[in-house]
Amino acid sequence: MKKFFDYIQLPNFDIASDASATFKELLTRHKATVAEFLSNNYDWFFEEFNSRLLSSTNYITKRQAIKLLGDMLLDRSNAAVMMRYVSSKDNLMILMNLLRDSSKNIQIEAFHVFKLFAANKNKPPEVVNILVTNRSKLLRFFAGFKIDKEDEQFEADKEQVIKEISAL
Repeated sequence: MKKFFDYIQLPNFDIASDASATFKELLTRHKATVAEFLSNNYDWFFEEFNSRLLSSTNYITKRQAIKLLGDMLLDRSNAAVMMRYVSSKDNLMILMNLLRDSSKNIQIEAFHVFKLFAANKNKPPEVVNILVTNRSKLLRFFAGFKIDKEDEQFEADKEQVIKEISAL
């Protein structure tokens, strides 16, 4: 599994693309096995995932990684992993930076993960502190955050995030 982080970033598009597709398949197909793997390997896996994929300078790598992260965390079988992920101030800061990405598509995918931090009813104090410190910037950002097509679910999610952040 560790080699996939290397293969996904290779300059050869065919190899990187195949590695990325296989990586996604491995992390989404057999849900119980994936949940166990992520729980048992949480620290090294997400350190690699965050530092090598989410922080990649390659647009495709970063976009696929943030989409995959959202898919993994929103899967009910990974609920324990999701709670651990959204309880980390380091993960929150990565997601907040992705919200500022120059790509609207990456911003939208980052939003789908960021909303999990906002919705967490048991936010650790360090996560609350970061959200409170950045509250005015976040509220300003979300006030102007729009997507190209009309999407009622997106707007409802955005309103809920604004409500959660305002209430801190």
